Amino acid sequence: MTSTETSTETSTATVEGYRPPQPDRADLLARLTDVWTDFEARLAEVPILRALDDGDVTVADYQRLLHNLRQQVVDGSLWIARAASNFDMDHFDLRSAAISHALEEHRDHLLLERDYVAVGGSLEALRAGRKNLGSQALSGYMFHEASKPNPVGCLGAMFIIEGLGAQKAGVWARRFQEVLGLADNQVHFMAYHQDADAEHTGTLDAILTSDRIDDDAADAIVTCARVVARLYVMQLTELDEI
Repeated sequence: MTSTETSTETSTATVEGYRPPQPDRADLLARLTDVWTDFEARLAEVPILRALDDGDVTVADYQRLLHNLRQQVVDGSLWIARAASNFDMDHFDLRSAAISHALEEHRDHLLLERDYVAVGGSLEALRAGRKNLGSQALSGYMFHEASKPNPVGCLGAMFIIEGLGAQKAGVWARRFQEVLGLADNQVHFMAYHQDADAEHTGTLDAILTSDRIDDDAADAIVTCARVVARLYVMQLTELDEI
């Protein structure tokens, strides 16, 4: 056998045995954990959350928070549905997951409205409210991302928003009850999300650690998570700023 034949045979064997590098899914979760850690630190500096932690909030503060959250919550199921419509058939599993999630989310604003009215707020005033600066930025960004072909990056937004519900909403609900003496039917929106979003994060973790996520998708997910974390903090900080 000549040296040329040997070289060709070796090259063919190398190609046939080649396996492209696989994304490090543990690394993706570690990167998202870093984003979450930074997000928690920023949340701790939000004025209304600092006041809640210190026990200095009033019923009016709670109403104000619900009023500002409601305007963005309405958009949540809408951008998730848009994301679902932009996944092609090669991403059918992600489309199905997004459709199911949009269905679960599209009544969330009704829970919030009931809490708002239960603490003396006007439903008409709530529904006539406008998004604050942070809510406008957050919704605008999410509709932009959801409008992309196969918007896998939106999983990063879900990581932040669902994580917020699972890890923070219940804590906030209990603290508002402790400080203001609120009944369960006045904090239902936040309390509900502690359990509902914990289930959602389990489903999300399964997707994030699946073969569906390649390196490019991982980068898009982390970037979206970082942006959404910053904009969510802005939403909570810029209360009533329209």
